[in-house]
Amino acid sequence: MTTLVTGATGLVGNNVVRMLRDAGETVRVLVRETSDPRPLAGLDLEVVRGDVCDTSSVRQAMAGVAQVVHSAAHVHIGWSELELQRSVNVEGTRNVAAAARDAGAKMVHVSSVDALGLGSKDLPADEDTPREGKLLCSYVVSKRESEQAFLDEVGHGLEGVIVNPGFMLGPWDWKPSSGRMLLEVKKRFTPFAPKGGCSVCDVRDVAAGILAALQRGAAGRSYILAGENVSYLDLWKRISAITGGSPPICRAGPLMRILAGRGGDLLGKLTGREPDVNSASVRMSDIYNYYSIARAQQELGYVVRPLEESIAEAWKWFQAQGYA
Repeated sequence: MTTLVTGATGLVGNNVVRMLRDAGETVRVLVRETSDPRPLAGLDLEVVRGDVCDTSSVRQAMAGVAQVVHSAAHVHIGWSELELQRSVNVEGTRNVAAAARDAGAKMVHVSSVDALGLGSKDLPADEDTPREGKLLCSYVVSKRESEQAFLDEVGHGLEGVIVNPGFMLGPWDWKPSSGRMLLEVKKRFTPFAPKGGCSVCDVRDVAAGILAALQRGAAGRSYILAGENVSYLDLWKRISAITGGSPPICRAGPLMRILAGRGGDLLGKLTGREPDVNSASVRMSDIYNYYSIARAQQELGYVVRPLEESIAEAWKWFQAQGYA
């Protein structure tokens, strides 16, 4: 049985590929010509060069596969990249889902908790929380639209499941993506942490949850694959303790957050390239992005390892690869 993985050079996709290969499964990957070759080096894979935005290469990659993990996405929290994110996240998902439906393959669409509703410190959101209260930046909009494009194909016969990972840490973060937080906390002393919090999980647990969703997930159902709900202040302190960085002192105040966001927006206008720190990302980090994993635990057997273990393993990997 062959499994197709898109986004195989990214954090989620690369861990899924490695977990499948460790289990002796046949794996095919769809990767762009410009993709970093390091994540796939030394792995026994079927490689198809192409792009999720290109229907012909998607259908070429889909030929003869039994199941699909679609993790390819363009991730940026901001205002300026809606057109690109709709192209990759929405139309790319539509292309993969339509091809999977025609091939009779089961599919897991890797979305994000950012597409879901907003909970609180005391009542974390779940899959059924109304999708209100979230900042409608381009990434949130595109991931919600990607889920709808996917569900449209489920309505036309695709056997498909959605997973919504939280903030992931762990090995094989080549870009790096979310693991960059560890590098930044270690590299420079930042006395003020963001106001809010997030649901932190180990990417290896997410990969295992994705494979469980392929086996046991109900068509059209979504599963939150998150982890420990923790404030950014606490998270940064725990990262500092493991990496040897200087811990933050307190949360950033309102004026500091406003200035950081507006400063990023201004820099983006002056340079033509929106930085990672902008008013959208600052406002997203102001809220408590806390989520319940009860459904995934009950229906998929999803298990979350201790946060300190995830931080330590991610840090060990970054050190081994020369990032730190």
